[in-house]
Amino acid sequence: MAFDIEMIKKVYENMPTRVDKAREIVGRPLTLTEKILYNHLWEGNPTKAFGRGVDYVDFAPDRVACQDATAQMALLQFMHAGKSKVAVPTTVHCDHLIQAKIDAATDLARAKTQSNEVFDFLSSVSNKYGIGFWKPGAGIIHQVVLENYAFPGGMMIGTDSHTVNAGGLGMVAIGVGGADAVDVMSGMAWELKFPKLIGVKLTGKLSGWTAPKDVILKVAGILTVKGGTGAIVEYFGEGAKAMSCTGKGTICNMGAEIGATTSTFGYDDSMSRYLRSTNRAEVADAADKIASYLTGDPEVYADPEKYFDQVIEINLSTLEPHLNGPFTPDLATPISKMKDEAVKNNWPLQIQVGLIGSCTNSSYEDISRAASLARQVADKNLKTKSQFTITPGSEVVRSTIERDGFIDTFHKIGATVFANACGPCIGMWDREGAEKEERNTIVHSFNRNFSKRADGNPNTLAFVGSPELVTALAIAGDLSFNPLTDKLINEDGEEVMLDEPTGDELPAKGFYAEDPGFQAPAEDGSNVQVVVNPASERLQLLAPFDAWDGKNITGAKLLIKAFGKCTTDHISMAGPWLRFRGHLDNISNNMLIGAVNAYNQKTNSVKNQLTGQYDAVPAVARAYKAAGVPSIVVGDHNYGEGSSREHAAMEPRFLGVKAVLVKSFARIHETNLKKQGLLGLTFANEADYDKIQEDDTINFLDLTEFAPGKPLTLEFVHADGTKDIILANHTYNEGQIGWFVAGSALNLIAAGKA
Repeated sequence: MAFDIEMIKKVYENMPTRVDKAREIVGRPLTLTEKILYNHLWEGNPTKAFGRGVDYVDFAPDRVACQDATAQMALLQFMHAGKSKVAVPTTVHCDHLIQAKIDAATDLARAKTQSNEVFDFLSSVSNKYGIGFWKPGAGIIHQVVLENYAFPGGMMIGTDSHTVNAGGLGMVAIGVGGADAVDVMSGMAWELKFPKLIGVKLTGKLSGWTAPKDVILKVAGILTVKGGTGAIVEYFGEGAKAMSCTGKGTICNMGAEIGATTSTFGYDDSMSRYLRSTNRAEVADAADKIASYLTGDPEVYADPEKYFDQVIEINLSTLEPHLNGPFTPDLATPISKMKDEAVKNNWPLQIQVGLIGSCTNSSYEDISRAASLARQVADKNLKTKSQFTITPGSEVVRSTIERDGFIDTFHKIGATVFANACGPCIGMWDREGAEKEERNTIVHSFNRNFSKRADGNPNTLAFVGSPELVTALAIAGDLSFNPLTDKLINEDGEEVMLDEPTGDELPAKGFYAEDPGFQAPAEDGSNVQVVVNPASERLQLLAPFDAWDGKNITGAKLLIKAFGKCTTDHISMAGPWLRFRGHLDNISNNMLIGAVNAYNQKTNSVKNQLTGQYDAVPAVARAYKAAGVPSIVVGDHNYGEGSSREHAAMEPRFLGVKAVLVKSFARIHETNLKKQGLLGLTFANEADYDKIQEDDTINFLDLTEFAPGKPLTLEFVHADGTKDIILANHTYNEGQIGWFVAGSALNLIAAGKA
């Protein structure tokens, strides 16, 4: 049975009329992306054409999804909105707070004890406000959404950057901060700058060792981590149609790693098969009736250069398996060249651990193909040389692969099956020996491989590949191993080759789970009590941020000038800090502790201009705040790359930072800064970054004239009394300036003025 089927039918009922009208207004055939966006305008029927990368547009998403780490802050904010129930279907998924250490059962039991307070809070808030609740162990948000809620042609937002995974079922699904989610849950419009469009034409067909993961690894190498910023990536072509639905999800999932707003595919038979296999035949039947509206117009795909801002073509028949990394997901290396690259860069060849699963690659097809390789360990008398772990994406997947014997197959080669949760992918991995910070290599089928990401060790080199390639490399234990050409020595001293992986797209016996882990909310939650202990270290009710006083910000101190890559992991680390995601004061103690100070090349060591001493970034920020001194943060390119976590914006706001001035922003982070009442600014001249000195005091000269399209002028006063005047651009429109004036977007909602 499909969730929210009446809502889905309504979307499909409106789509033909709205898309036809949009096609008439725009005056040309439409891409799938445009069809979905024009069908979800807040105003209803389209009345004008929008400029890509220019116009801010109000949309009406169909649903919202939140994971437990970000849901805490999102729901704490929603409680301020004064609503009795969410306005659109919303779900909360408990997947981030389960640390991987021993095995699924042990780790899940420990998490339920350690994070019981948070799970109870999320359960009660969900129950009160009409939110579907997926219990700990039910699975990773994106896999659960794909199995239950995603539908072709829909539009959703989620408080996790990998919400984009639902593009595998033909959605426009976008990662956002919690404040954006609160807007939609409160029944308000959601604003997005109309995206540019990147088309990826897939020809040929995948075969052998090449997997859908290799498509996005290749694309990441082409576009880099910021090449998709401000754009939606739309995949099409015969190669796309020949791919499984979950394979499409993998590609869309890792689209977050190129900075893309989201990625999507047109509706086809693979999506219909997946919907029917996951007990949503009713959705498939409804989609079939308007199938031509759930993909791009034929003219678009016949001549894509006329309709997309950029077109990439990839021949799947000649695509090689890739490994991307280390330390960045866009360093793409075909497996045939990995040996040379590893030797040239002195990467440790011995693989310590191979990890498969996660929200990116935990489908039945992924696991079955990996299991086909695991079976060869016994069949060919091999021995697995690396540690090997599996993280199922959901209880439905776990139960099904257990029934079909795959878990037993993995156990026979010494593998560990972790809980249905994010685990090592987000740093929730209690890896033995990681504290020694030894240089080592791991391979995984996750999506991100930033420094410290998986195990907290800055010297762990993590490489991203498909589950089948990771499995083969774990068996070999050698980063230079190419399973397409290289042989292994078995326990009898004989040379053997691994056969190509094989697997089923969908389970022949159907999906199965005795208890998927869903908790429906109360019909009437008015009597449900949500209790937060004032002494809690995990949860803290929010106090509104102060409104702008209408004056220029003066006497501000430079808190940090961040050098090089500064992701949300650098700004607000995950891992052990996840336990404080519902307590703004406590989690603010991790603010920017991973950022490199440009002046001493150290992390978490900045100069306190009030004392002249160096101290931790949060400590210096608190000292400035206590003294009533505002501060600003300066950064490099693509600042805020990575997760959607709004804590990376809320923490600076809470600790007295007034502005973040950088060379460029990642999309979600810039929006999060705006929502929390901060000034997100970019250098009009990037070379001005070099003019900023460690002891600078900053004055805004014309903030009182803050207006759309008008740069702001900042005065940087150096210790020797000299000054530099720096021009800073911004992308604030009138409504967003209203957020700044009010102190935050939430303040406007609470006041009933949004």
